[in-house]
Amino acid sequence: MKGYVALGIAIIGEIFGTSMLKLSEGFTNIYPTIGVAIGFFIAFYTLSLSLKTLPLSLAYAIWSGVGTALTALIGVLVWNEPFNILTFIGLVMIVGGVIILNQRSADTKTSTSH
Repeated sequence: MKGYVALGIAIIGEIFGTSMLKLSEGFTNIYPTIGVAIGFFIAFYTLSLSLKTLPLSLAYAIWSGVGTALTALIGVLVWNEPFNILTFIGLVMIVGGVIILNQRSADTKTSTSH
């Protein structure tokens, strides 16, 4: 459970850092630039903590997949980036892939515990 909490914090850090990256305007705005450094430090530090209890393939897939999907949604909702059927299909595929990887991990744990 601790691994998933750390992973959740890593995802939030990545989303924050990426959002600040957009606001930094090529690292020309100081406060968003500092936000980028803080966000990605938190993201990578807590991702490394999650790897103490979660498999690398699972943790990285969840971190990158959920982070990508949520960042895309923030782009649409906050910065009015275009949203169309292809964007929707791509997001559904990302979430579906994360679900499949989680199921595979759960199946592996079940089969090794019997």
